[in-house]
Amino acid sequence: MNKETMQKATFGAGCFWGVEDAFRKLEGVVSTMVGYAGGDFDHPSYQDVCSGVTGHAEVVEVTYNPAITSYTDLLDLFWNIHDPTTRNRQGPDIGAQYRSVIFYHNAEQEKLACESKEKLNASGRYPEKIVTEILPATTFWKAEYYHQQYLEKTGQKSCRF
Repeated sequence: MNKETMQKATFGAGCFWGVEDAFRKLEGVVSTMVGYAGGDFDHPSYQDVCSGVTGHAEVVEVTYNPAITSYTDLLDLFWNIHDPTTRNRQGPDIGAQYRSVIFYHNAEQEKLACESKEKLNASGRYPEKIVTEILPATTFWKAEYYHQQYLEKTGQKSCRF
């Protein structure tokens, strides 16, 4: 596995525990890391982000092998693991930190994300319009150690209580 051939993708789709768990199971995903992106506060903690004042979203940074899985495959999984029509909410989790967001790392990712969003909107799958933000990747702040692979560490099947 050559480090130079790996690519990164960053997604926010609610509580990062479940999002990370879903991406970790996808063939071709080399590693995942949960953290915070999209805000305007340096080195935010979980408490900072939960306060709602930093502007960050809970996200998962995915490192993947494009020879095994494509960015389109990652997008397909992203759209299927959450409701992209709810603004600042996923299930019982409410707040801007739980928003649906794709942070693209290059022009090709931006193009593919926009195309997939448009296609999904046109499909009629959802009665409401998709509110997912598609933004350039910003500084990724790694979440605290205890959040990394949380569901795996705790043996939980989901982050819904």
